Amino acid sequence: MTTAPSPLVTAIDRIRRLPIPFLVKVPSGPLDASTGFDLSPRLLVIIWAAAIAMTGATAIALFRGFTGLAPAVGAIRHLGVAIHVATVVPAVPLGAYLLLTRKGTKRHKQLGKVWVGLMVATATSAIFIKSGGSFSFIHIFVPMTLISSYKIVATARRGDMQGHRYEVVTLYLGALMIPGIFSMALPGRLLNVWLFG
Repeated sequence: MTTAPSPLVTAIDRIRRLPIPFLVKVPSGPLDASTGFDLSPRLLVIIWAAAIAMTGATAIALFRGFTGLAPAVGAIRHLGVAIHVATVVPAVPLGAYLLLTRKGTKRHKQLGKVWVGLMVATATSAIFIKSGGSFSFIHIFVPMTLISSYKIVATARRGDMQGHRYEVVTLYLGALMIPGIFSMALPGRLLNVWLFG
C-alpha cells in the first residue's frame, strides 16, 4: 500500500520539472533514483531559496555598481577582487543548477568540472584579497573550498555518490553561501557597498 506524497514533495517535484532556459531538457521521471544522489525536499527548498536570493542580490549589486547607482569602490580595480567577483558570480546559479537537475549525465559532468574550476579560482583569488593588509575570518573558507573541491572530484571518480553529495552540498551552502552573506552584510565590502550604499 502506497501513500500519497505530501504537498511539499509534490511542490518540489513540480519545481524540478520547471524548464530551465538554455539548458538540458527537463527529466521525465524521478531524479537520480539510479545514482543514489537524492536530496530531501527540505534541502531542495533551501538550495532553491539560497540560489535565488544570492543570485538576485548579487545581480542587483552588480547592476548598481556597474551603472554608477552605488558609490564607487576602488577595490574592484584590484585584480584579486575582480577575479574573485568574476568567478564567484556564475558559480552560484551554476552550482544550484547542478544540484537541482539530473545527475550523472555528460552535461552534468562537464558543468561540474567548470563549477569546481570556478570554485578553486574563487578561493585562490581570495588569498590575494586582504582587508586592512591582513586576512579576515572569511579566509577560513579558502582551505575549506580547496579541500572540498578535491574531495568532490575524488568521490565522483570513486563512484561514492553519497560522499560526493555531501561534499557538493557542503561546499555550495557552506563555502559559497555563508561567505556571500557576509560579503553583503559586512560594511565596507564591495557587494555591501554596491547593494546598500
